[in-house]
Amino acid sequence: MIAENRRDRAHTDWILIGLVMAVAIFGIFAVSVATYSPASSSDVPLLNHIANSSFALRQGLYVLVAPIILSVVMNIPLALLRKRARTIYILTNVLLLVVWVFNRATGVKAWLDTLWGFTIQPSEFAKLAMILILALELSREDKPMSTFKSFARIAVTMGLPAFTIAASGEMGSLLVIIFLFIIMLFFSGVDMRLLIGMAAVGITLLLLLYAYMTLSGSDNYRLVRILSFLDPEAYSSSGAYQQTQSKIAIGSGGLTGIGTFVDGAMSQLNYVPADWTDFIFATIGEAFGFIGCTALLFVYFLILLRMLYLALHTYDRFGMLIIAGVIGMLLFHVFENVGMCTGLMPITGIPLPFVSYGGSNMVTNMGGVGLVLNVTKHRSLSVGVPTPQLTHGRRRFMRTPRGRA
Repeated sequence: MIAENRRDRAHTDWILIGLVMAVAIFGIFAVSVATYSPASSSDVPLLNHIANSSFALRQGLYVLVAPIILSVVMNIPLALLRKRARTIYILTNVLLLVVWVFNRATGVKAWLDTLWGFTIQPSEFAKLAMILILALELSREDKPMSTFKSFARIAVTMGLPAFTIAASGEMGSLLVIIFLFIIMLFFSGVDMRLLIGMAAVGITLLLLLYAYMTLSGSDNYRLVRILSFLDPEAYSSSGAYQQTQSKIAIGSGGLTGIGTFVDGAMSQLNYVPADWTDFIFATIGEAFGFIGCTALLFVYFLILLRMLYLALHTYDRFGMLIIAGVIGMLLFHVFENVGMCTGLMPITGIPLPFVSYGGSNMVTNMGGVGLVLNVTKHRSLSVGVPTPQLTHGRRRFMRTPRGRA
């Protein structure tokens, strides 16, 4: 017999929906500011600026589609997602291979052309597929990866798409997948010694790769990004140019910002390359200042905190790990994007969730939120597999449902 608690019962979480949609609507405004042209003027300046920006119009279209994405994803039976997780994983891997093999671009091979000039980025969708398949695999055992067979199965599951994405040159998405994988391992109750060991191996491999690129005299742009991060002054006119300009734009905003749609602003003069996509935080910093940036980051904090709260009140391992994966995905996006715009992290081309221009990223992020809403809408206190107890020598992370016999 289970006595339901208001926090534990199945529901549609309107608080999370409201927070996410507020950030997405702000994103339309931010994109219009970043792509502002003095030639646009009217009695209704904001609407005119949006109408005269093809990027803002497209971003508005993505935001209009967002509620449909949320509704569709959240209403798929959770049992069906569990059943079809492997199928989604396989189809995503096939799509990644198609991009890798048939994309004739030099350098990064991450996009596929579609109709009307739109492109899709399969590595974005791979994030959701990885969350589903890892949630399925990690929920099969109380102590995942505790045996060689379990370790090998999960490692291969993780390794296949990771290799294809790395081979395609899309390192940003690869880092996101690695980070959400670590977060999901933590939530699943994997032994901390294993996590520390995997982290040590990963850091060692990165150091060896860096040493190889340095000693071989490679002119790889990824090496240039690393070197420009370590010594930005030496690369201020090349590899660190974009980041340097971003820091100047953010600094010029001061405490309250210079305002929006200002002639002569760095965003209007295009001093910061890609300031409507990956570097849109520079536009926000210039226009709204420290207060505006802090307000935006606080809303992101509320979104992640809300998801963590929902995970704490989810007693199905599969559902709880889905929420953990989405938290990891969004957390890394925000941290890395803001970090690279402020010079605290190397440039990786990771967009700001719900704000940066881009359809594939918007669909992926909204799909992730839809998965969280799906779990809360279909969750039950009477599921057969309990959530893991994350002890690791610390206080238990997950509670036991109230009233459970």
